[in-house]
Amino acid sequence: MLIKVKTAFPFPHAGKRIRSGFVSLEPLPDDPAQETIAYRRALGAFATGVCVVTADSEIGPIGITVNSFTSVSLTPRLVLWCLDERSDRWPAFAKAERFAIHILPAEDRDNAIRFARGVCTLAEGEYERAGEGPPRLPEALSRFECLTHDRIQMGDHLIIVGRVEAFQTREGDALTFHRGRYGQSQAFEA
Repeated sequence: MLIKVKTAFPFPHAGKRIRSGFVSLEPLPDDPAQETIAYRRALGAFATGVCVVTADSEIGPIGITVNSFTSVSLTPRLVLWCLDERSDRWPAFAKAERFAIHILPAEDRDNAIRFARGVCTLAEGEYERAGEGPPRLPEALSRFECLTHDRIQMGDHLIIVGRVEAFQTREGDALTFHRGRYGQSQAFEA
């Protein structure tokens, strides 16, 4: 389902204008639920990595799967992720002062699924901890241990900006998410 667009624009080819025309795409549905589905489908065209964010909560260490992770700044080292206000884990992550973001390897699809909708608590032996830091999953491709730098309410999500206090990385293929399906991005040599 696509958004209705009627506009004239050039179609460039090797820097030359070959033709102009009108593009008319089908209109969005009148039903808001269908419109939301269409919008989510459009957003799903953007392939992303898959992360699990962990933090401490009143019930113990917890995790949540996200694909809304991005770097913000190299100096200072800042990253962000977005938390849906409808999540049952919103209260814990919204007030967490420390958290860890784990970029998942391709072989860790089960954890992606688990923390997306399944059991969100971490049992002893499923995580590590360094001092007063957040719970850490042991098998991440990259891990960023953060102190909450800012929280910004934006639409139906809370943007959580973290100041990176420590990070680790290793080689491997990354788990991806595209059009509602898990996949993998393969590492290659330059």
